[in-house]
Amino acid sequence: MRWCGFTEGCCGALASALSSNSSHLRELDLRGNDLHDSGVKLLSAGLQNPHCKLEKLEMRSCRLTEECCGALASALSSNSSHLRELYLCSNDLHDSGVKLLSAGLENPHCKLEILELGSCGLTEECCGALASALSSNSSHLRELNLRDNHLQDSGVKLLSAGLESPHCKLEKLEMVQCKLTEECCGALASALSSNSSHLRELDLSRNPLQNSGVKLLFAGLESSHCKLEKLEMRWCKLTEECCGALASALSSNSSHLRELDLRGNDLHDSGVKLLSVGLEGPHCKLEKLEMVQCKLTEGCCGALASALSSNSSHLRELDLRDNHLQDSGVKLLSAGLESPHCKLEKLEYGDMLIPHVLEVKKLPLPPLTGAEAAGFERRP
Repeated sequence: MRWCGFTEGCCGALASALSSNSSHLRELDLRGNDLHDSGVKLLSAGLQNPHCKLEKLEMRSCRLTEECCGALASALSSNSSHLRELYLCSNDLHDSGVKLLSAGLENPHCKLEILELGSCGLTEECCGALASALSSNSSHLRELNLRDNHLQDSGVKLLSAGLESPHCKLEKLEMVQCKLTEECCGALASALSSNSSHLRELDLSRNPLQNSGVKLLFAGLESSHCKLEKLEMRWCKLTEECCGALASALSSNSSHLRELDLRGNDLHDSGVKLLSVGLEGPHCKLEKLEMVQCKLTEGCCGALASALSSNSSHLRELDLRDNHLQDSGVKLLSAGLESPHCKLEKLEYGDMLIPHVLEVKKLPLPPLTGAEAAGFERRP
């Protein structure tokens, strides 16, 4: 029931339905309705009913504030709660609200596994409470989304302490556009290399981490305790200077990385040549690599082709859109695809607006044409 023009006036009836002893409802999506705090308080009463079986509740953009968080925390800590997923993005919960929610997460009756708090007006002030919840021995949280909040380095350092706790079970953490810099990367690397870390996915996109920061992060990836499988660093102000450290991390015999997104960074051909050496390493397990808009030319395509044709390569997907590869570069890539060792299943290149997508291995690549072959410019 997304964007249906509902208000708090319907929440009493919904709460009654949820608490009916004949209710089997497992998922409820109310995003984009003006429920306000008063509506959520009514809903929370229904969630605490022993007959309620709801497992997933979506309330993004519902005009909520910190005032409703106490009621939600009470519902989460109810001994009859079945809630596993809670989506609260784009509400003005602020730090005070998240502190109340965090108290509910620490309750031994709370079963929540996924919590989304993107664009909720948060700062570093709430990170201590979140870290405490993550390190609680009763926490079940597996996924946490904090994108578009001003957590800053000080907040991430607090969170990282929680990630290192032996009780923390978090597997996926999103901190896109959270005002982070290289200053927090050492703490994150320490968390990744902790012997109790469960993190499998980390998204740090749209933060100016720069080369100095990601070099620290890549050192954490080389730890035998690091279990990270997916790393997203789009538009993080990286250059070719960090690619040697990344190649070393990829070729480490303890690396578990399967997916890497580097789009929007100025890697240039020299950086990709360094990366390609890592891709050829016998220990590299990377299966998906995205390098959209990385200022590449045909100069890097020979190295990529060599990596693709390596007998140790595991690459299945490669995205090179919005780079100036030209026909000469595509011909070099084609030679790599013809190798019996090449495992690539999907290749994307050409213009962002008119991409070429090859999804069946060994098919001939369509040629670049028109503006693409001439070295296209991005269109609005």
